[in-house]
Amino acid sequence: MPAVTELRNRRDALSAQRSSGVARVSYDGKTVEYRSVAEIDRAIEALDREIAAAEGRRIVRQLRVTTTKGL
Repeated sequence: MPAVTELRNRRDALSAQRSSGVARVSYDGKTVEYRSVAEIDRAIEALDREIAAAEGRRIVRQLRVTTTKGL
């Protein structure tokens, strides 16, 4: 398993490229090209989970559903 600092560097590189609109990310001498922003988002979420696991914590996601009977 990669070190936490390496995982954070990957996540930071992905976040920076996502905000600039570029789908190609380079880190640690490697270059990865993503097909969409959604794919970059999934990669960032996966890295967040790996970082949390390496630090001995877990990410809690909440989903709130609201409904109405109609208008």
